[in-house]
Amino acid sequence: LETHIARESGEPVLTFLGDSDAHIVRGLVYLMLALYSGRPAHEIIATDPQPLFAKLGLDAHLTPQRSNGVRSMVERIKADARAALAAA
Repeated sequence: LETHIARESGEPVLTFLGDSDAHIVRGLVYLMLALYSGRPAHEIIATDPQPLFAKLGLDAHLTPQRSNGVRSMVERIKADARAALAAA
């Protein structure tokens, strides 16, 4: 996962890039990028991905290992947003 930070009107806006060789993981990365990329840091921190996962039925179809990987990715994204806010 690669993070880029831009300052628009003083507030950090984060853009994320990511990919994977595994098709399922690539799809999960895409979902996280669609949900979080290009948004202000405070929105990223406040956004919970669980409603999206529930709506798509992902919780029922992901292995525990993949679920942990997604949680780690979300935590990394939110940590980058918190760091961008702290530096602002």
